[in-house]
Amino acid sequence: MGTAADTPLIRVGQAAEMLGVSVATLRRWESAGRLHFERSTGGQRLVSLAEVTRLLAERRRAAAEQPIAAQSARNRFPGVVTRVERDQVAAVVEVQAGPHRLVSLITAEAARELKLAVGDEVVCVVKATDVIVDLPSQRRDRS
Repeated sequence: MGTAADTPLIRVGQAAEMLGVSVATLRRWESAGRLHFERSTGGQRLVSLAEVTRLLAERRRAAAEQPIAAQSARNRFPGVVTRVERDQVAAVVEVQAGPHRLVSLITAEAARELKLAVGDEVVCVVKATDVIVDLPSQRRDRS
């Protein structure tokens, strides 16, 4: 892999958006030596894409080291993975949870990181924000 100098430079605002932090946070990180800015000929702050990638990896590792102690979602379904289909972008994961068949569409990256395979015991967490109402085909006339 190349050095930070070999990768494209992006604007500080773009880097902040990719990292999910504010520009002010990036400036603090630069002051602390955690991040290096470069300057364009016009004086604009730029960040190497390699630096952003490094920081994202650090944040993922830190998150993995902090297991979840509690969760607000109450719809939790323990089950067994019965199907995993991946492409370059997404993965379809099917889980048999008691009498329920749950199907989740997640990123291919998430499926790889979780190392999901048929037969794995998992817990599906459902946090729905939409409720869809269907009409039966034999609807009674109310007039």
